[in-house]
Amino acid sequence: MATLQGARQDAGHARYAYRLRVSSTARTALLAEWDRCRWVWNECVAKSLAVHTHNRAHPDDRLTCGPAQLDRMLTEARARTPWLREGASLPQQQTIRDFATSRSKALKDIDKRLPVRQRAGVPRHKKKREAGPSLNYTTRGFRLKDGRLHLAGGIVLTVVWSRGLPAAPSSVRVHRDSAGHWYASFVIATKVRPLPATGAVLGVDWGVRETATTTSDTHDLPHAQHGKRAAQRLARYQRMMARRRPARGQAASKGHRYAQRQTAKLHKKVARQRQDTARKWAKRVVRDHDAIAVEDFRPKFLAKTTMARKAADAAIGATKRALLEMGRKHGRDVRLVHPAHTTMDCARCGARTKHALPLSERTYTCTACGAVSPRDKNSARVMLVRAGLNPAGVKGVRPPGALLPEAA
Repeated sequence: MATLQGARQDAGHARYAYRLRVSSTARTALLAEWDRCRWVWNECVAKSLAVHTHNRAHPDDRLTCGPAQLDRMLTEARARTPWLREGASLPQQQTIRDFATSRSKALKDIDKRLPVRQRAGVPRHKKKREAGPSLNYTTRGFRLKDGRLHLAGGIVLTVVWSRGLPAAPSSVRVHRDSAGHWYASFVIATKVRPLPATGAVLGVDWGVRETATTTSDTHDLPHAQHGKRAAQRLARYQRMMARRRPARGQAASKGHRYAQRQTAKLHKKVARQRQDTARKWAKRVVRDHDAIAVEDFRPKFLAKTTMARKAADAAIGATKRALLEMGRKHGRDVRLVHPAHTTMDCARCGARTKHALPLSERTYTCTACGAVSPRDKNSARVMLVRAGLNPAGVKGVRPPGALLPEAA
């Protein structure tokens, strides 16, 4: 069982994203900067592959490919290439830092002999038609003046300030999403903002029929089904894309690009709806409880089952992440509980059934003490017991110090 304590005053860093209004002049300048940074990234990938090939062929004469060598390569390239020198050096240098971080993570995973599916991917070439524009600037590369974002190289962007920044940002990432919208994502150092104590605790069990089942009926999170409601419109745009799919080597038609944009916008809308539902529920849970026992559930395996579509629409991973972030932000005690056998244990007496319950059986009946309760409610109460939280006042949980009977 892992515990996320909010006792520290420093809650780490958070991102504040804002929509950008980009003029045609600024858009041209941003895309030009992205072309230069993409070229730098691809040169780093080529250099890394060359060093790897040399080291395999000459083990006694090993070369390195760190940020220092790549910085020298960038300096030489800017000296002999006017096109590269026209752009600001800061985003190009940050591209090298991002590449070094990505490559280092991949090499560490290889050294640890992690399974291939768990390793971070080795950096690859970024293709012009596939990679989305993304530019990173540190403190020296941007400033905020009169509500506008001024980037190195004389690029000025209008920010839609939906809310104010709580502190001065340390960096900013300007990127374009799949729907063609530009955003600025600021990194802010945050502090814990504690809420008043309530003396209440809560157990949370994740599921597909209901996204979250808790020990409190008023805090259950039903399945919102945002994706199911958008499925009909999504299928229409996908059929339009299929009919207008260009032949290999040909440019996409205007109708295909239109259907592609509409599909991306619909996916974005559904993702935002899920995120909004998760954040509102998480804020309500964190506000009303001092300690929360959360099932450490990883829904990735559901992608290979018949429940894949419904599980994806439930957005368990996004909801769990929102709850953990909200608990850390407000200094609540959030404890992660291993999910093994939580559907087989009795929350009242602790007895464990001999066989796992099938998904079709939604009522848990304990043969040791005779307790009968909904399956997910029993699992939520088990979370409290395993987390070691005080179960006083929680219906269906065995009192402290009660003896555990033999398994039924």
